[in-house]
Amino acid sequence: MASSELFGAQSGYGSRIVEWINGYAAKNGLKLEARTYDRVVHTQNFGDFEMFSWMGNVKAARRATIQASKRFHVRVIEGGYKTKESMFSTTKIDYAMIRDGTRIVGKIKFEAPRIGRGEWIIKEEEAG
Repeated sequence: MASSELFGAQSGYGSRIVEWINGYAAKNGLKLEARTYDRVVHTQNFGDFEMFSWMGNVKAARRATIQASKRFHVRVIEGGYKTKESMFSTTKIDYAMIRDGTRIVGKIKFEAPRIGRGEWIIKEEEAG
C-alpha cells in the first residue's frame, strides 16, 4: 500500500498530528508525507475523527501514527487493513483500528462504492 485515506486523529488534533508526523518523518529519514483533507467521521463509540491521508511507506505511516497518538494522548484511526478472502462486490471494503497509544480500543469497517468517487462511510463499529 503506497497511500491511504483511512487514517484519522481525534477531532481538534488533526492538523497538529499531521504536522508532527511530517516532522517525525523528515527527522527520521522516512519516506512519508501526510495531508489533512476536510473530512470528519462521526463514530458512535469513539467520538469524532478528522481524517488525513498519507503517501509513502505503510510501516512508517503506522509507526508514526501510533507515536503521535502517544505523544498527544489522543485516539487515532489506523486504516488500510484488508480481509484475506477476495470477494467481488459492488463496494470497496476496508478495515481500521482505533488506537489510544499502543492499545487497540476498537475496530471500524468502512465501505465505499467501487465505481465513481464516493466517500468512505462507516458501516460497522466494534469496541474492545
